[in-house]
Amino acid sequence: MKLKQIAAFCLLVVFAASFTNCKASASASVGTKSTRTNSKPLPPGQAKKMNGDKSAKKYAPGHN
Repeated sequence: MKLKQIAAFCLLVVFAASFTNCKASASASVGTKSTRTNSKPLPPGQAKKMNGDKSAKKYAPGHN
């Protein structure tokens, strides 16, 4: 009986220790998707979709 208690305790310690190494960190995002500023410009296809155009030609510089 004593051996079962020790084994159960060791199993509990190992199970609890497995969670101590997993640290989840969440970063708070400031702003929303519409007010967020990107360092890269939108791809021509995405700009076309946002403006409702059928062609992305005027949003692609150098592709006239």
